[in-house]
Amino acid sequence: MRFGLIAAALWPYAVIAQPVEQGPPNADFAPAFEAQTRAPALPQTPVTVERFVEGLANPWGIAPLPDGGWLVTERPGTLRVVSADGSVSMPLVGVPEVDNRRQGGLLDVTVSPEFATDRMVYLTYAKAVDGGVVTAAARGVLAEDMAALTDVSDIFVQTPPSSTPMHYGSRIIVDGDYVWITTGEHSSESDRVLAQDVTSTYGKVVRLFRDGSVPDDNPFVGTEADPAIWSLGHRNVQGAALGPDGALWTVEHGPAGGDELNRPAPGANYGWPVVSYGINYNGSEVGSGAARAPGFEEPIYYWDPVIAPGGMGFYDGDYAPWQGDLLIGSLNPGALVRLSFSDGLVAGEERVITDQGRIRDVEITPDGSVLLLIDAPMPYGGIVRVTPG
Repeated sequence: MRFGLIAAALWPYAVIAQPVEQGPPNADFAPAFEAQTRAPALPQTPVTVERFVEGLANPWGIAPLPDGGWLVTERPGTLRVVSADGSVSMPLVGVPEVDNRRQGGLLDVTVSPEFATDRMVYLTYAKAVDGGVVTAAARGVLAEDMAALTDVSDIFVQTPPSSTPMHYGSRIIVDGDYVWITTGEHSSESDRVLAQDVTSTYGKVVRLFRDGSVPDDNPFVGTEADPAIWSLGHRNVQGAALGPDGALWTVEHGPAGGDELNRPAPGANYGWPVVSYGINYNGSEVGSGAARAPGFEEPIYYWDPVIAPGGMGFYDGDYAPWQGDLLIGSLNPGALVRLSFSDGLVAGEERVITDQGRIRDVEITPDGSVLLLIDAPMPYGGIVRVTPG
């Protein structure tokens, strides 16, 4: 519980301030350290909000293209190019076939750091396999005319198959020679226990080389565990980003309460479904009924009630008050959530906008504005541009 130990030393110096207005918690757990939840409210940022793109079908992931524009996934199974002026392409051909029942479909997208020369695109999606569904990741080459993906192949296929098309994760981050993939535990009582099973990739952060092979320095290499696993004990990780420190940060859905912000460490166990800062939707206790226990890592921050987190990104634009802050999309109640930090811990929270619907992903643009994917069916799904200051 590394962050708990750090924060205990900081507690006497904490500043008492009111948190963001968010209603009563679902559970009565006390945080492990000051400002682990309900951090002091930050001053409200003045922003300009404009609708940038209309008429998308449940957009899920967005990735910038080096020459301008973005790739955007739609959960029903389409990938499109959005140009700098907001025009939207026809669906690209060659995209993997997806299982779009319930929470499944085409999920995240990112591109290679060498896209200008290799034109490589990476996707995560819900894949139908014998026996059920899984989270999968694939890569392919974007054609020069930007109308198709070619040479598409899977680099990761979750095991075992699930009968429940829920809690897939899934974000994909390219980090140098590596790729990070986040998964969920498929929600059902029989599936969720696999978040603690190191032979399964349910409820895990996965680390691979970009071609899908396993790095020799992964924490479980050489054991009976799945060697792709980096960390375990996650519920449903739907946000991930590289921080200013170069490390991977993630945000995951809790049940009723207990959404978590983590900085996954190699081999670390984050507790689900044994411990949680939330409770089950029916009001019963999760697992042991405790929020924490020896052997499990503390979240850096948690929310109760939940924000139902989507994608996220660290702000590196030119608006100085946000520099280094984390921007997270909220699906419920729906908001852009901003967190500021001090010594690696959350120092303040702001709900920047709260009236745009379900925010599925966040992309910081070169001009310092922020694009938000609004997760809604056609014709209500789209992209909103938020300009701070």
